[in-house]
Amino acid sequence: MAKIFRKRDEVAFFDYKDFKTLQRYVNVFGQIEPRKKTGLTESQQRHLSRAIKRARHLALLPFVANN
Repeated sequence: MAKIFRKRDEVAFFDYKDFKTLQRYVNVFGQIEPRKKTGLTESQQRHLSRAIKRARHLALLPFVANN
């Protein structure tokens, strides 16, 4: 399996209502991508995961993939 590395994103704030941006960081199975793959800092990754979890609870993002 080939790893895909992205350039470091300069995102300062992740909004849970912006589900289009959050979908970039969720894989096809609905899991949050790891830091190595997203290229985010530790702090940004924490903010991202909180935003994704909030969006899931508000039904903006699915908990699992639709298979």
